[in-house]
Amino acid sequence: LEIPEGRLVRSRVGVASALEAALARDLTGYARIDPDSLLGDGEPGVLTFADGVPRAAYCERGDSHGNTRADSRGADALAALAGPGPCSVELYELPDDALEEVHDTPGFTVPPGAPAEELADDPSLAGRAREHAPDDAGETGASALESFLQDEERIAAIQEEARAEAEQRAEEWGLDGELEG
Repeated sequence: LEIPEGRLVRSRVGVASALEAALARDLTGYARIDPDSLLGDGEPGVLTFADGVPRAAYCERGDSHGNTRADSRGADALAALAGPGPCSVELYELPDDALEEVHDTPGFTVPPGAPAEELADDPSLAGRAREHAPDDAGETGASALESFLQDEERIAAIQEEARAEAEQRAEEWGLDGELEG
């Protein structure tokens, strides 16, 4: 995800207050969200805005050794960012045209109210974001489930991981010669 460095306009703890501030400022820019590592295992992510309305999300996930495992985009990124405990959130302002390419990339797109619902559990704020959004904002063409089901590489990786875990358990239980298939 290529996002230019913006001008820091706010740094606080709490996603809800950051979303409120972005909407109130009609912010075009992004929020860097860092979950508190002591309370959860969340990874940092980015949520972009156009005129205060959330438009795109990205989260890069790593393993316990700091190696990159995969990234999450769009609705999947919101799910990866949602977790227990507080988050520190920094809001950055950018020129109006700086995020056009990111906002036009369907894989990163989020519905306008989704961050308030997923990350802040605030239906009222989600409704205000939807009202403030242009009519075409957040059109992804597919639900999060449909997007997941279309990601054949990710499904294959999950299947391979499940297969390896099943083989390991079968071996531990002495069933390794019993299961062929």
